[in-house]
Amino acid sequence: MAPYRRAFRICPERRRGCGKPIRTGLIAARIGLRNLLTGGGAESAPAGVHTSGGRNLIGLFDRLAGPLLRALDPEDAHMLTLRALKFAPLPKAAADDPRLAVRAFGLSFGNPVGMAAGFDKHADVPDALLRLGFGFVEIGTVTPKPQPGNPRPRLFRLKADEGVINRYGFNSEGEAAVLARLAARAERGGIIGVNIGANKHSDDRGADYVHLIEAFAPVASYFAVNVSSPNTPGLRDLQQAAALDDLLARVVAARERVALRAGTTPVLLKISPDLSLSDLDDLVAVARRRRVDGMIVANTTIARPVLLRDRTTAREPGGLSGRPLFALSTRMLAETFVRAEGQFPLIGAGGIDSGATAVAKVRAGASLLQLYSGLVFKGLGLVGDIKAALLDAMEAGHASELPELAGVDAAEITAQDWPT
Repeated sequence: MAPYRRAFRICPERRRGCGKPIRTGLIAARIGLRNLLTGGGAESAPAGVHTSGGRNLIGLFDRLAGPLLRALDPEDAHMLTLRALKFAPLPKAAADDPRLAVRAFGLSFGNPVGMAAGFDKHADVPDALLRLGFGFVEIGTVTPKPQPGNPRPRLFRLKADEGVINRYGFNSEGEAAVLARLAARAERGGIIGVNIGANKHSDDRGADYVHLIEAFAPVASYFAVNVSSPNTPGLRDLQQAAALDDLLARVVAARERVALRAGTTPVLLKISPDLSLSDLDDLVAVARRRRVDGMIVANTTIARPVLLRDRTTAREPGGLSGRPLFALSTRMLAETFVRAEGQFPLIGAGGIDSGATAVAKVRAGASLLQLYSGLVFKGLGLVGDIKAALLDAMEAGHASELPELAGVDAAEITAQDWPT
């Protein structure tokens, strides 16, 4: 019963009735997860795109827990979901269709669907996420020292637009706590990326990234250098050519120093969708010159598309993600693809909420994909839907491997009008 008692601590205030809906949501979430486990064992695990049992059970969980979670404060619902995943004895995911395998950054991914950074900030549930069928998980953003981030409320749903605004501000338990968790699960395998960032009040932000590279290299499958969050003042200035060149030189040098004891860990750069094309020219040129292993396109946007319906919530400061980010992030993905000229693979992120949008990301230039906000509105069944759609697209395009489709529409997309 301890997990139920701890759920009450999620409430930011001691307001009347706060605990009851959270406890109800936790019970529903755990019932849903338990039903996943009792509906056929590992052979019906939710990852399988071949087994109707796994897909049906995922749908059951979404129907039971989804409405209750969406009725809660968004950050409470997020914490509740993490707690449910932490205590649920999920079976091993069903084997993926071998055609979904992707080789990128020197790593072998069983499937290309990843959980984006921001969901599991402190490495509490990476193995549970892998068991739900993700091909890889990116934890963080992690900062060297613990920091609380911005005050609540700092997470908002735009229900009518299926979007999310966050202004967390790199809330992190810090290097020591996260490193201990990753070290404890290191023998379990799976691809776990570490998204790294600088402390808000750091005197030398470059040194923060270097320190995290050196600390996490033994346990990280790859690093995502996050210089694109809009919620840490001045962080995006690191995307400017001179600053980025200095940062990546230091980061890559740190990676090489620790390679003898930890092996070579891929370094990826996560960028903003709000860059001008001239800034993107400079950024990609620096990334190529410093020989980063890949890029993640893109982070959240500070722009507000003109077609947003929830104009009141849209006025909240912070980064916008979910469906409203899809057009802009996909355009930036295509623009990055044509500039990278095949020197490194790209991870497409931003607005993926269906099989069709996932396929569109691939055709715009992505070899791998990352989700987060789409799960808020579409549920866990989205993972299986995307895998099925990717397989269908490969068959339609006569592709034996998914990367054969990467970027086939990129040139066409870059010729279109700019998304607004």
